[in-house]
Amino acid sequence: MLKRIIYGPILSRRLGRSLGIDVIKTPDTKKNCNFDCVYCQLGHVPQKITGTDELKGAVTPENVVEGIHSYHKNIEDLDYITFSGTCEPTLNPALGEMIKGVKEISTHPVCVITNSSLVDNVEVRKNLAEADLVVATLVSGYEDTFRAINRPAEGIELENIINGLKAVRKMDKRPRLGVEVMLVDATIDFPVNHTEREIARLKEVLIDIDPDEIELLTVTRPPAEKYIVPVSDDRLREIAIEFENIFGKERVKLVLKGVRKSRSIMKHGNIEEEVYDLILRRPCTFQEISASLGLSKEELTPMIEKMLSSKRIKETIIREKKYYKTS
Repeated sequence: MLKRIIYGPILSRRLGRSLGIDVIKTPDTKKNCNFDCVYCQLGHVPQKITGTDELKGAVTPENVVEGIHSYHKNIEDLDYITFSGTCEPTLNPALGEMIKGVKEISTHPVCVITNSSLVDNVEVRKNLAEADLVVATLVSGYEDTFRAINRPAEGIELENIINGLKAVRKMDKRPRLGVEVMLVDATIDFPVNHTEREIARLKEVLIDIDPDEIELLTVTRPPAEKYIVPVSDDRLREIAIEFENIFGKERVKLVLKGVRKSRSIMKHGNIEEEVYDLILRRPCTFQEISASLGLSKEELTPMIEKMLSSKRIKETIIREKKYYKTS
């Protein structure tokens, strides 16, 4: 059975209540990506792909329009429709057409969350230009740290990413550009990116890129590598103040743990599949699933127990919090 490409809504620390679109649809591929990030909540990438020709089960604009048309009206209080999921969305060459299709049937703003790997490509930037907001990852201004944290496919270089982000910012027709800085710490000897040296270089690079906003955050979900841990809240606040002194408070967002949105209000189809589709894209706690999909404890508990019993999902404990993830 093909997994559904529309999922959520997800209660996002950045975007509020966000309905997701995944640009792949095959059930045999857990993750299509050209990065293998040490902090990724979807786990390790067994085989990184290098281009669009290797993308498995690419979604078409027709798939997206059909899915959104039948799904988004069931939810009363969306903030964004977001291209993300189990694949780097810019790997799909039809991304621009998909965004146009969504905007023809929905008035909600469209966001693309990207790992920035392909932004040096002119056609990719044209696709991104159709979005209202692009949230692009940048973990370091140093090539060696970038390679250690993002573990990119062959041929992807930090200099090209930086130049590509600068080009996005300078387009005549362009989306609002947010740069996400995922800060990580480690329990082993590893080139983490929250040191004074790293932060100084990041500030230099971001001044050059000149994004509309900068998001600072750290790991909150089970990472691909167990040695990766969150940066402390105190250190995050220190870094945020440094950035605010340069870019101004209005452009810097410190994204800390916790989502304060109330439960979604939505009409349900197949509840079990909705729960599974959500967990497939990101490990979730019971409370997160309940709030995202608007399900009561009484509705959700037997569903979780059934999926655990059938081994569709499994439990994992991270920093004393129980998460559910796909088996």
